[in-house]
Amino acid sequence: MTGQVVVLRAAAWVDVDTGRRHTPAVIVVEGNRIAAVDPVEVPAGAPVIELGSLTLLPGLMDMEVNLLIGGPDNPSGLPNPMHGVQDDPVYRTLRASVNARTTLLAGFTTVRNLGLMVKTGGYLLDVDLHRAIEQGWLDGPRIVAAGHAITPTGGHLDPTMFQRLAPHIMPITVEEGRANGVPQVRECVRYQIKYGAEVIKVSASGGVMSHGTVAGAQQYSDEELAAIVDEAHRAGVPVAAHAHGDAGIRACIRAGVDCIEHGSLAEGDTIALMVERGTFLVPTSYLSEGLDLSKAAPALQRKAAEVFPRARETLRKAIAAGVKIACGTDAPAVPHGHNAKELWALVDRGMTPAQALRAATVTSADLIGVDDRGRLLPGLLADIIAVPGDPTVDITTIEDVRFVMKDGRVHKQP
Repeated sequence: MTGQVVVLRAAAWVDVDTGRRHTPAVIVVEGNRIAAVDPVEVPAGAPVIELGSLTLLPGLMDMEVNLLIGGPDNPSGLPNPMHGVQDDPVYRTLRASVNARTTLLAGFTTVRNLGLMVKTGGYLLDVDLHRAIEQGWLDGPRIVAAGHAITPTGGHLDPTMFQRLAPHIMPITVEEGRANGVPQVRECVRYQIKYGAEVIKVSASGGVMSHGTVAGAQQYSDEELAAIVDEAHRAGVPVAAHAHGDAGIRACIRAGVDCIEHGSLAEGDTIALMVERGTFLVPTSYLSEGLDLSKAAPALQRKAAEVFPRARETLRKAIAAGVKIACGTDAPAVPHGHNAKELWALVDRGMTPAQALRAATVTSADLIGVDDRGRLLPGLLADIIAVPGDPTVDITTIEDVRFVMKDGRVHKQP
């Protein structure tokens, strides 16, 4: 490690592996890495950032965001349904840059952008956003980009199903994610990977917030799911599947999908299969409290009223069973910047605060296959946040992030 040395001093730091809060805290950062934690001596003459009574933690991670929608002109609830037809790719990317900064300042230094299927002419805008942030042009979290979600015609993530558009109003190509049959889904996966997607998202079941889809219904055939996973895995790319219904979840697990998003209606034997296969779950559970349905169509409100209570119980069972659970919000369904509410939901459904912190750090790091972040340890990336109080006792302290360092650079300071 080479680079500028800075010392962080605070009241405490949290070991997320053990759930212990250590006092006091001294962390030495050199360049973009942690050089030492609670050393006997600190480098002479190094600048010191005094954080007083705050508690230091590793940067948090959100495994399901959609930075290209929601945000500045729609600060709460569902994104504007007309964004899909009003925003051109440039405007959509500018919107995403604002949402990325908001997410970073909330303490989330790594995200998976599991995008929707949108009209962009085939451009993978989240991949470009990832590149701009990595090159230091914009402030934002590290992004694992999915490009376009893959869905069948009339499936949950087909944008015409969100907006009730008439035929031919917004034609979508295979390059933009709409794919039917084994040859098309293979082509669609190959296209996403060719242009930089690091994870493939597939819409495997109906959804709650789309017209004309039954939330529990399996959308892709077993053969199509197997082809999607085969194409992605041969290229070393994982697959995340939007799936609410039990049949769709089981089909995804059998096909070898790496991660289930939502998993709302999974039955006990399906939960047991997830444990057996090591399939991750990103439950996005705070949606049941945080999603503003006041302007949603009555049919969608009825679906939510049916699915969300069952989803909370499913998560309780999954926690008890030992499913590998990572933190994800589905922002902007939960507004950008409110990502920490998901940790409260995980605790409400049965996790300890320490378990919730692990879901948003080490388990999420495991999900995306990295070991260079998620803990406060020498040699790891200097992604560090600070909050008041003791988050191992009161998880809601995570909602008040006072300090954010990413890659050794301070983005927020009290």
